[in-house]
Amino acid sequence: MFFLYTVSFGRTEVIDNTLNPDFVRKFILDYFFEERQNLLGSLGSRLEKPLIGIPGRKCGTIIVRAEELSNCRVKSVMLQFCGNKLDKKDFFGKSDPFLVFYRSNEDGSYTICHKTEVVKNTLDPVWQAFKIPVRALCNGDYDRSIKVEVYDWDRDGGHDFIGEFSTSYREMSRSQSQFHIYEVISFTHTRAHTHTHTQTFIFLLFLGPTSLHYMSPYQLNDYAMALRAVGEIIQDYDSDKMFPALGFGAKLPPDGRVSHEFALNGNPQNPYCNGIEGVLEAYYQSLKSVRLYGPTHFSPVINHVARYASAVTDGSQYFILLIISDGVITDMAQTKESIVNAASLPMSIIIVGVGPAEFDEMIELDGDEERISSQGRYAERDIVQFVPFRDYIDRRGNHILSMARLAKEVLAEIPDQFLSYMRTRGIKPGPLPPPYTPCPPPHLNTTATAIIH
Repeated sequence: MFFLYTVSFGRTEVIDNTLNPDFVRKFILDYFFEERQNLLGSLGSRLEKPLIGIPGRKCGTIIVRAEELSNCRVKSVMLQFCGNKLDKKDFFGKSDPFLVFYRSNEDGSYTICHKTEVVKNTLDPVWQAFKIPVRALCNGDYDRSIKVEVYDWDRDGGHDFIGEFSTSYREMSRSQSQFHIYEVISFTHTRAHTHTHTQTFIFLLFLGPTSLHYMSPYQLNDYAMALRAVGEIIQDYDSDKMFPALGFGAKLPPDGRVSHEFALNGNPQNPYCNGIEGVLEAYYQSLKSVRLYGPTHFSPVINHVARYASAVTDGSQYFILLIISDGVITDMAQTKESIVNAASLPMSIIIVGVGPAEFDEMIELDGDEERISSQGRYAERDIVQFVPFRDYIDRRGNHILSMARLAKEVLAEIPDQFLSYMRTRGIKPGPLPPPYTPCPPPHLNTTATAIIH
């Protein structure tokens, strides 16, 4: 490792067992226009200095490369790679593959920007998804070349080269939420010829600028955990367990039309899904066909459910809308009006906020401290319950416990909201069933599940 002096402000990672380390960790230095700062080299060039150690003994050189950071609309990107039929490099076993990413510099050279973990003893590795700043990949130039090398890890540091491929941020982003296949090229040299081999394949799943929709092979994402936590409880109060599932905030194929009210299963005439597992399957499939897009509008799906609820006001059905959102509401005035109108209908709204965003608007919609109003009209009753999922995530990674905590919190107000509607309408429970006849649970029609970007 090395330090930058005279003021220490960071340190690189440790690279074991090598005299020629290529450090991944970057350092961002501020340039102050108003201060005198010594210029050591020009931007885009490299600075090479000898290391000073024992007098009279060469200690090697250090090479530093600097480049001005550009403003980038997309801050970071989530990527996941997996391999298929990688070359076998170990004599007694399979390969231990890992990936090394390089971004191209202005002078045509390459600088390392990321390394994956090593996946042991496999020719079909699945590397963990990783989040990386787009500036680190391409410095805001979406067409800049990105080189990826595949190695077989060796304990002695002499990692075996398996192959390489090149791509760009723009090329990767075209395959958002879908697999993109790269052929990995390897070279062998003989005395007369250089032979090219393309027997290895790397699959990329581009997950866009956030990780919230990332479909891990090991665990549910926050959207899926919220769906399952709430849905597995309320589905037992629905007799047929058929749930309309809606998405909003996406561009739909084939023409890229932006929609804030579309069927997750792709069938607008019949958006119903069979149970919560059916809703999850529709959600996963939709990520492969739609392109996530803003802004975030709540009112269309609230009005969608309200149309159903307004047709059944005799107390025979009660509707629950579950909205899972990661963004700022961009139609706040329309959403307030929709909630005020829906407060007189047999329905409740559960909003689960996922991700690190500030949820001030959603807290306002909750109405616990002040009854929500629109154009001088106050909601007849409180029908909204909002919770940020991050407050209920178990820090030790116990997702079952996280889902149990979330479900307990978001469903706590539903019975009182249900009873408040029935009491204000003078609707009394039906007659008791005959003796020894099992009594079905109250029919709560969970009418729509809305999932957004």
